[in-house]
Amino acid sequence: MSTQSEQLAPDVVSEKLEMTYREAVNAALTDAMAADPAVYLLGEDVASDGGAFKTNSGLPDRFPGRVKNTPICENTFVGAAIGMSLTGLRPVVEIMFSDFLPTAGDALIEELPKFRFMTGGQCSVPVTIRSMGGGAGRFGTQHSATGESWFMALPGLLVATAGTPAGIYDVLRTAIAHPDPVLVIEHKGLYGRKGVVRRGEYAADGVGHAAVLREGGDVTIVATLLMLERAQRAAEQLARDGIDVEVIDLRWIRPLDVPTVAHSLEKTGRLVVVEEQVHSGGWGATLISRLTLEGTNWSSAPRVIGLAEDVLIPYGPELEDQVIPTVDAIVTGVRELS
Repeated sequence: MSTQSEQLAPDVVSEKLEMTYREAVNAALTDAMAADPAVYLLGEDVASDGGAFKTNSGLPDRFPGRVKNTPICENTFVGAAIGMSLTGLRPVVEIMFSDFLPTAGDALIEELPKFRFMTGGQCSVPVTIRSMGGGAGRFGTQHSATGESWFMALPGLLVATAGTPAGIYDVLRTAIAHPDPVLVIEHKGLYGRKGVVRRGEYAADGVGHAAVLREGGDVTIVATLLMLERAQRAAEQLARDGIDVEVIDLRWIRPLDVPTVAHSLEKTGRLVVVEEQVHSGGWGATLISRLTLEGTNWSSAPRVIGLAEDVLIPYGPELEDQVIPTVDAIVTGVRELS
């Protein structure tokens, strides 16, 4: 996978830095805007005191006129972003909660994915949609969905996630530079998590590539967003009992990196999918289907750890903690593999 280095903000040196997930988002936006004057940021409260989740701190002052607050009307400002992209700009749209992505349904389903096709390739729409998803924050059932699989069935729209600071920096830089629309899901529960980021570099051809974060020979765990962190903690516990777990950050939901997972399963033969969503109709079900159709030899039937099919995420802390997969649930799921 090739990497690309671009112009950074004047006060930034290209190096490995420890930063939080929130700081990594801010760094990706800062570096993308410094590298390309066509990059704009728009959305609800994006220019107000760092934005709803403080990911945009300093951007309005550093890039005057390029960070725009919008009315509370998602379909309208995503539509405006489409128009901006058709005139040569590269808008980044922030939608405050992933639960509200469907309110931009016309732009996200009927316009963004289809524009290049319907113009015979004459027009591209380089729009990046950032949205914040996930539970564990006590936001209740209308503000806690990850939304990561909702739009994976749309040809023409790329969908990405990231479960680490390094991952979100890389994915967001790749998305903003891409000529086609990309939906990037961030997780509210990860903003304070720290990790090492190679600022100033990103995978120029990184679309559709998962990342193997821990190598192992007994079991493969594939996870996204907050579930990735919990999968890594579960792997550490299992290692103390001699169970060697390989952990994969899927990152791209569309397109799925089936080859990386298949290569891992050649070693382990056992798959555990960990997702903060119901399994039906999601990336986990699609991944298992694709692997099966391609002739994967399983040592044991795949195991799925996710939300119960008939349960919504509740507001109460104790109930929310019971619904979202835990480290213990992942450990138990791995141990139950034959």
